[in-house]
Amino acid sequence: MPEAPRLRPAKHTVLHTFTAHIKARPNAVFTALDTRLHPGAGAGSAYLADPDAFFIVAQGGWWYRAEYRVVPDEYGSNLEHVVVSVAQRGEKAALATGRRVIQTAPLAFHDLVKSLRAELE
Repeated sequence: MPEAPRLRPAKHTVLHTFTAHIKARPNAVFTALDTRLHPGAGAGSAYLADPDAFFIVAQGGWWYRAEYRVVPDEYGSNLEHVVVSVAQRGEKAALATGRRVIQTAPLAFHDLVKSLRAELE
């Protein structure tokens, strides 16, 4: 499995941004998130998990990039999730190809946060 690039390419489009608060320390949230998102050794997608920065990137195909940040606060952690199109050409085709992923992203984030809260709070 290749490592995802830490930085977005210069040409990119942010499609969705989500945030949620979880009443758990950042290390616990990051570890649970990494466990859920890690694609495994044979995956064709690229993945980066930086526990020191509480930052995860999952990038697959020619257009899709997901970023997750766990930001500590005095009551637990804020989870930030950004869905990015990194298509370097064919931006309209990327939106058409990723239509289902883009449409289901809000519910998928809601479900992720719900499962993290159930496990950690």
